[in-house]
Amino acid sequence: MRRNTTQKIAIEQVFRKHERPLGVDEVLMYGRKLVESLNQATVYRNLKLLIEDGWLKRISHPSLGALYERTGRGHHHHFHCRKCNRVFELPGCALKEDAAPDGFVVEDHEIFLFGVCPSCAEAAM
Repeated sequence: MRRNTTQKIAIEQVFRKHERPLGVDEVLMYGRKLVESLNQATVYRNLKLLIEDGWLKRISHPSLGALYERTGRGHHHHFHCRKCNRVFELPGCALKEDAAPDGFVVEDHEIFLFGVCPSCAEAAM
């Protein structure tokens, strides 16, 4: 049985509060507001445990690298705001699994849209 350490609980709280994919640096920054002594090694170790437990999953962003998000949200895609550099979840999927040519077996896919989020667009006006 795994222990629920103060650091692990803080990392879980970060994901519950922000409800979007987060990078390690973001988890560390937000987590330190809850547990000042939180360090990068502890974040990585706990992210690994949370993935193993099925609570988080890792996604690979084409330019930001590894991001982490909570599981259980169903299939969805992501939007990356080029102004604030945050990544947001987009509900659902418009891509049909049979879009691949004959003979190809689609096992999974990930789509990232890029642009400006509503907050950044509003601030630019």
